[in-house]
Amino acid sequence: MKIVKTVAEVREQVKAWRAEGLTVGLVPTMGYLHEGHASLIDASVRDNDRTVVSDFVNPMQFGPTEDLETYPRDLEHDAALVEAHGGDLIFNPEPAEMYHDGFSSFVDMTVLTQELCGLSRPVHFRGVCTVVSKLFNIVTPDRAYFGKKDAQQLAVIRHMVDDLNMPLEIIGCPIIREEDGLAKSSRNTYLSAEERQAALILSKSIKLGMELVKNGETDAAKITGEMTKLIESEPLAKIDYVKMVDAATMQQIPALDRPALCAIAVYIGKTRLIDNFFTEDV
Repeated sequence: MKIVKTVAEVREQVKAWRAEGLTVGLVPTMGYLHEGHASLIDASVRDNDRTVVSDFVNPMQFGPTEDLETYPRDLEHDAALVEAHGGDLIFNPEPAEMYHDGFSSFVDMTVLTQELCGLSRPVHFRGVCTVVSKLFNIVTPDRAYFGKKDAQQLAVIRHMVDDLNMPLEIIGCPIIREEDGLAKSSRNTYLSAEERQAALILSKSIKLGMELVKNGETDAAKITGEMTKLIESEPLAKIDYVKMVDAATMQQIPALDRPALCAIAVYIGKTRLIDNFFTEDV
């Protein structure tokens, strides 16, 4: 396993692999890797001959008041995890390598990015689509792996790949949780001990929503209303959104008459956390 910093180095290595007839998987990350990322690497190693992990905190997807400067970074830890799980290459560029002076080309999207995280983080998905498009062009993978915790991101990437005829397969992988239910996230490290306990309200509300669906409730407002009440019972929690949306379009729906995604975003103190479930998985 090796670490490279430049686009040219990635392309040289991938070209050599292609010359051997090898398939390539890509796991795009912002680093500070945890067991959730490890599950994506495992899936790529299983499906492909070689696996590239990008480790890049993408400034373009952070708003002016968001946590770009404080976002956790630990390349040494990341390298150990990637190697332990069978990854072959880490691409860890500097921002200037990805966005040269005068950079002015972007990949943007409508409809899917106008709800959920796109509503409260208006620049986010333009940054995501742009950087992921660049990574696809640099690595030219056969498959790319994304976690279902970032469900809207997964839908956006799938739609972008379809719209722009990109020649790769997008693989969505299950949410990985702590033993007490909290979804794994690099931002969990921001939480104090008290906040960490309070954060369990997210997974508890997801469990409640799933139980309501399993018991036959189809009214979206009733499901999200009960989940909202539960979250509001936690004093340290501040809701960004609790919504039921069409799993394909990310638009709000009144009833569960199609595959749906129930997604939540909640601030615990100053830390914004997300969680979700797909009705088809209940």
